[in-house]
Amino acid sequence: MRSAYQTDLSDAEWSHIEPLIPAPKAPGRPRVHTLREILNAIFYIVRSGCAWRLLPHDFPTWKTVHHYFRTWRLDGTWERMHAALRERLRVRMGRDPQPSAGIVDSQSVKGTGVGGEERGYDGGKKVKGRKRHLLVDTQGLVLKAKVHSACIMDSDGIKMLLRRADVRFPDSSTCGWTALTAERTKAKIGCRRL
Repeated sequence: MRSAYQTDLSDAEWSHIEPLIPAPKAPGRPRVHTLREILNAIFYIVRSGCAWRLLPHDFPTWKTVHHYFRTWRLDGTWERMHAALRERLRVRMGRDPQPSAGIVDSQSVKGTGVGGEERGYDGGKKVKGRKRHLLVDTQGLVLKAKVHSACIMDSDGIKMLLRRADVRFPDSSTCGWTALTAERTKAKIGCRRL
């Protein structure tokens, strides 16, 4: 039995998250580590900011933890988990589970000197690096996030974010917003590499 870390899930937290974790698709070897320990290790990495290979030895091996993290990222488990917990929190706050309004903002951040597709220059902010666009509800809870090159203009970045979010707003006659579909928001994005 290992000593507890501050990032470990409590029994109440685990009872809410456990049903959101997908069951194994096919029979295979029995698990050596519990999914709760895997999640505790992932939360430790996220909170501490340490490298995967520096995960303390009382957790499962870093390769095992990284495998689950990556698998759940690719199959959408993290997004489903986040959405379910956000809806639960909104209900506890006395709000409708699905938000009816959202707020979009962007931020350009400096990157390393290493180039690549996701690095660009934001002329407005005079920053070489990346830009992130966030869609949040009125409580500040994240609905969607998109990270891309800093050279993407905000108007194009917002379209990409909303297209990825598959957001549908009420008709303009009710609140001044129009239906946003992928066909209307397709944008040709040109970007020079630095």
